[in-house]
Amino acid sequence: MEEIPLDFMDVKELYRCYMSFLKQGGLFVRTAKTYKMGQSLALNVTLPDALEPLLVSGKVAWITPHGAQNSSPAGVGVAFIDDKHHLNDQIIKLVAGLQASNEITYTL
Repeated sequence: MEEIPLDFMDVKELYRCYMSFLKQGGLFVRTAKTYKMGQSLALNVTLPDALEPLLVSGKVAWITPHGAQNSSPAGVGVAFIDDKHHLNDQIIKLVAGLQASNEITYTL
C-alpha cells in the first residue's frame, strides 16, 4: 500500500482538506498522480503543532481531475478506514471553530 506524507502547517489548510461528510472522516490530498476509486492508501499525517505524524489507512473516495470546472486543485479524497490513532477526532477538535465559516474547501 502506498504511503503519502501530509504535513499541515496551519488549521485553515487542514479545514480545506478535511472531508467531514465521510462517515469516518477523510482528507483530500493535492496530487498530480492518478489514483483509482477504492484504491487503498496510507496517509502519514502531521497535524499543525504536532511533533509526530499519525498513520491512517483508507481508500480513495473522491477524485478531482486536472482542469476541474470550479478551479479546485487536482487530487484525491481518502476516506479513513483504519484510524487507530483517532485522527478524525483530533481533526474535528482542531477545525471546530471553522465549521460554521464561509471558508471554501477542496471538495464540497
